[in-house]
Order: sequence, then C-alpha cells, then structure tokens
Amino acid sequence: MEGLEITVLLGLTILVGTMLAPRVRLALPLVLVVFGLLLGFVPALREVQLPPETVLLLFLPVMLYWESLTTSLRSIRRDFRYILPMSTLLVVASAFAVAGVAVLFGLPWEIALILGAAVAPPDATAVAALGRLLPRRSFMKLKAESLTNDGTALVLYAIAVSLAVGGQVTPLMITWTVLVSYIGGIAVGGAVAAAAWLLLRRVRTTITINVTMLLVPFAAFMLAEMIHASGVLAVVVAGLISAYLSSQVTTAASRRQAEAAWPFGVFLLNGALFALIGLEVQWVMHQTSIQTVGWLTLATVAVWVTLLVVRFLFQLLAVPFQRIGGGAAMPRGLRTRAQIVSTVAGMRGAISLAIALSVPLTTADGVPLDGRDDIVFVTAGVIVLSLLVQGPLLPAVVRWAGFPVDHGEDEEYELAERAISGAAMASLDTLAAEHGISDEVRDRVRREGYEMLELANARSMARERALIDAEVGAMEDLLDAPDPLADGAVTDAPRAAGLLDGTTLQMVATSADVDLAQRSPLVRHEEFSRLKLAVLEHEREVLLGLRRSGTVDDLVVRRISAHLDLEQVRVQGLEQFD
Repeated sequence: MEGLEITVLLGLTILVGTMLAPRVRLALPLVLVVFGLLLGFVPALREVQLPPETVLLLFLPVMLYWESLTTSLRSIRRDFRYILPMSTLLVVASAFAVAGVAVLFGLPWEIALILGAAVAPPDATAVAALGRLLPRRSFMKLKAESLTNDGTALVLYAIAVSLAVGGQVTPLMITWTVLVSYIGGIAVGGAVAAAAWLLLRRVRTTITINVTMLLVPFAAFMLAEMIHASGVLAVVVAGLISAYLSSQVTTAASRRQAEAAWPFGVFLLNGALFALIGLEVQWVMHQTSIQTVGWLTLATVAVWVTLLVVRFLFQLLAVPFQRIGGGAAMPRGLRTRAQIVSTVAGMRGAISLAIALSVPLTTADGVPLDGRDDIVFVTAGVIVLSLLVQGPLLPAVVRWAGFPVDHGEDEEYELAERAISGAAMASLDTLAAEHGISDEVRDRVRREGYEMLELANARSMARERALIDAEVGAMEDLLDAPDPLADGAVTDAPRAAGLLDGTTLQMVATSADVDLAQRSPLVRHEEFSRLKLAVLEHEREVLLGLRRSGTVDDLVVRRISAHLDLEQVRVQGLEQFD
C-alpha cells in the first residue's frame, strides 16, 4: 500500500478506536492493538512493516520528550533510590533471566541475550497510556523508571549483538560502552537544552519558540546516536531541563500554543504506534513457519511470566536498600500490594519491538543470523500479552490493592493558589507605585485579587468540608444524605468570585450615572493591563519560589502556570500569538 493510503487508514483506525473505547470500557491503546491485529488479516496490509528507525527516530524522541516535560522532578529526587536500581539492575536481571529461559527452549546464548535485552525494559508510552489509574506517586515512579531504563537495555543489546555477530567483547569494551552511553547521553541532553536556552533568550516570537522546542528532542537523539551514546537518555535529560527552565525563556502565548499542540500530536503518534504494533504482530506470525509456532508460543508465555516474577522478586529484595536514609517505612501489607500493582503495571511496548527489529540479518562473515525471526516473534508476543492481559487486569488490581486516597496534590494546589494570591495583594501598592497606576485602577485590581483569594479559600473549605462529610457519612451509614453546608459552600463560590448574573450586567450597561469627565477608558485600560501583567509576573515568581523550595510539586506548578498564562493572554490579546 502507498504511504498516503496507510496514513488515512491509521487515521480512521484511531478515530474509530477513540469512539469505541469508551463504549466497551477499555483503554484506547488496547482497542488500537486489537484493531491492528484485525487489520493484519487483510492480505494487502500484511506487508505493512514497522521499520525500527521509524520508532527510534520519529516516534520515540517526541513521545519521550513530552513525557519528560510532564514528569515531576521532585518525585524523581524523592524516589531516586527506587528509580535507579529499577532502571538499571532490574533491566540487567530481567535480561539474563529471560536469556536463561530462552536457552532452555533451544535458542543460542547470544541470541537469547538479545531477546532478554529487547523485552527487559517496560515501555514509557505504554506506561503513560495505561498507568494513569495508579496513585500519583506510584505512577510517577513507574514513569520515571520507564523513561530511563531504555538506555540500559540498549547497552545490553549492543553487547549481545557484538557477541552474536562474532565481535570482540572484553570487560574494558563493556565498561567503555556503559560510560559512553550514560555519561554521553546525559552530557548531550544537557548541552542541547543549554543551546536551546541560549537561543530562546534572544527570541520572543511564538512560532520561533515552539519550533525550537520541537527540534530539541530530535537534535538530542541524533547527536547522542552520532557519538554512540544513549539517545533515549539524552532526550529525557533535555526534556527534564527544558521543563524546569521553560518559564524563563518562553512566553505565555507560546506555552498556550504548545500545550494545545503537543498533547494532540503525541496522541496521534501513540495511536498510530499501537495500531502498527498489532499489524507488525500479524506480519511476524505469517513470517514464522507453522512447525515452530507451537514452541515459540510456549517460549513467549514463559518469557512473559519470567518478566513478571523477576520484577516482583526484585522489588521484594530491594526494599531494605530503598529504605536506607528514607522516612517511615510503608506497612508491610500495603507495600506488598504496591509491589504487585507495580509488577502488573510494567508493560512492554514499542521500544522492545524496535530493538527486536533492529537485530542484524547476518553475522560479520555474511552468514544469516539464526534466531532473528524467533526474537521478533517472542518479543511481539510478549508485547501483546503485556498490553492485552496486564492492561485490562490493571484496574482490577489497583482496586484490590485499596490504596489510601491521596489528597496531597489538591492540598498543594490550594496552598500555592492562596500563597501567590496573598503575595500579589501584599505587593499591589508597591507594584502600582512602580508602574504609575492610578488609585482607581489599583483598587479595581485589588477587588479582583481579593475575590480570587476568597474563591480559593472557598474551594479549599468546600473540599475539606466534603472530606469531613464523607467520613461522618461513612461512620453513620448516611452517605445519601446531602449536607446543605457543603452544598452551599460550593454553590456560593462563584458568587464569591464576583460573577455577575444577567440582571446585574443589564444594570451596569444601562446605568445613567456615568461620569463623562472621568479619565479616558483607553488610559484606564492601559493602566489596568500594565498592573495586571505586573501582578501576574509577581505571582509567577512566588510560584517558582515555592517549586524551588520543594513546597509544591512540578505538576502543581504546571497547572497553576497554565491559568496564569491564560489570564496573561486574555489581558495582552490574541495578537501575541503571531
């Protein structure tokens, strides 16, 4: 099929899957994988293959960069003792365990190790798409692990391929490969992010800013691969640095444009990728002889079970080390349930298939590499089992685990909202004097600020009241009885914010008490805009200070910054997007 026909077909598949997934109550990636499997029965579509360079060079940088931009740095620092061994030692342990199982099924050791490297790392895109049912902290830990473990898997893959094609592998070569991969990847990611920061300090055009940000993941990946470093790690590092520094070098208009474009683009790439995985599995099935399908299927199930067992046992054994220097230990029963949930949530995806498809066809002597088709078959099968078994099972496992409800993010959001509003009101007189604002405009901004502060307080009180009511209702078995106080708190919040109904608007519009001698409305509007922008800038400074001190999480800062950006765009006007 032609490229345009395939593009249209993938678009229609994503559209139908998006409409069908809520009706069948399945996650969209699962539906798209099934659609891909079904499309594979069409003879003309069986020839559609997923080139590994397409995943590594087109899909992966964009999706990893977006996931890095939306990852909490504070969570990574807090759970670093968990993330580091899970993204390195667990990958090595999983790869060698899978290799041992594959050898039992008749694969040569070198080929078995390539298979282990391919299926060892949980996939960041699969985790991001299917793991959002997890508690926030568990999701961030798993996401951070998935963003960084591909580097370890690719180092193992390079070593295993060298062994398989007859290359020389020495301890010095292994050490050098690991150092170049990790240190080189981190250095390239930091250098690309720094270059982008230096460039963006000199431009303020929305399109220029966002084109620069779009080039960052591709440049980081390309440069890292050129020096044989980890392109994955380079993209992740560049994304984390960009997320932390973006408020200094981007504008409100550019951030609003990016917030609309990036999620949509990543959604389309994700959807196309999962559909292509289903198609690829069908292609692999038809490339494999019927005689070997039986034992390869058994090998696939054995490898999949091995990955689950190794992940659970590794978490069990690593608990004492993760607690060194940490805070209070999690209760044993809850910790075990969390480990089971993490085991089920560790799903394989596109990066595993890309590694398997990247296996060379021949050795250094030009002899066909035996076992390559077996690697692709087992890897594709593990991905399908991972997505279609662990994916639907995850919601039930999360419900069984019974994690306590975590209101930490809501509390931090309310704290930050009240802190920045209070700080803005405290500095309003100073800001008005610095910008030469009249008392009339200053008082108008003060009224709006106090109304927003009252709204934030009302929301906080409403949430706390709702929690109290829920606890009291559970104890008294009266959950169906509404609390008029809580309802009133929520209902009155918009009025506290000063939202006017139609009657009030009509009174203002038809009022005859207009002082024609007052200053020009254009002057008042210009003063209001200057003071409002100064207040918003002060609120951002306070918000970023809360992030630097660790008082609020990066994701909370991102949410509040989005509201501040929208307000700034409203004040400045849409022309700022040009």
